Amino acid sequence: MKELTRRQFITTATIATGFTLAVQPISSATVIKTDSKGLVAGAVKIPVKDGEIPAYRAQPETGENFPIVLVIQEIFGVHEHIQDITRRFAKLGYLAIAPELFIRQGDVSKLSSIDEIRPIVAKVPDAQVLSDLDSTVNWAAKSAKGNPNRVGITGFCWGGRITWLYAAHNPKVKAGVAWYGRLVGDRTALQPQYPIDIVSKLTVPVLGLYGGQDTGIPVNTVEQVREKLKSSTSKSEIVVYPDAPHAFFADYRPSYREADAKDGWKRLQAWFKQHQL
Repeated sequence: MKELTRRQFITTATIATGFTLAVQPISSATVIKTDSKGLVAGAVKIPVKDGEIPAYRAQPETGENFPIVLVIQEIFGVHEHIQDITRRFAKLGYLAIAPELFIRQGDVSKLSSIDEIRPIVAKVPDAQVLSDLDSTVNWAAKSAKGNPNRVGITGFCWGGRITWLYAAHNPKVKAGVAWYGRLVGDRTALQPQYPIDIVSKLTVPVLGLYGGQDTGIPVNTVEQVREKLKSSTSKSEIVVYPDAPHAFFADYRPSYREADAKDGWKRLQAWFKQHQL
């Protein structure tokens, strides 16, 4: 796919409806569907340094000064599963926002193969992502009744790695929850760090949720990070579900493990409350 120009990404960027083509077919029997009753939910535009990016936000219909939760996408973009997660947070009283963080490089929602998606994601600079998330927090505070002093972040797979990195980037974040995000990897000019490089200096408490049967994230790398966290002041924690594969929270995929997913969601809520979110 041809990389989008600045003008194109400003004028054509939209939030996907349904699921990314690359994740078909959907395991419809387990898909969780959260309605928008009592919520303000839908697509918005986030002003960023070089234009604007699309995002999906959900928040309670009434009230203000909502705690903000950044919801960071998987490699498949901000599709229906990620949008549903924002609505789950809104039902709990949060202002939840999932920005489209790949859109300058390409629209992954239109692609039918993960092999087409990976080259696009490889072109996404970490610096761009972290800047866009800063802009998203600013938008939430100025335009959506969010409280910039109560910010949390959670992310899945690709977004799990970003959760660790953003917690290091923005020490004002109250807490993060990283779902099966890669902890080590091949560093590049665009992605110069992995969580293992930053956790010893982390001050933001991050809860890492990982699967013991995740073939892409070996348990020994999880243990390496757990060891490094001992020298951190963040009081971060890592939970490993022994029988869970990668993407065990993704209720639309065969990898979904209901018991572990529900336990992780309960842990997330308790973690956020523990850290004043």
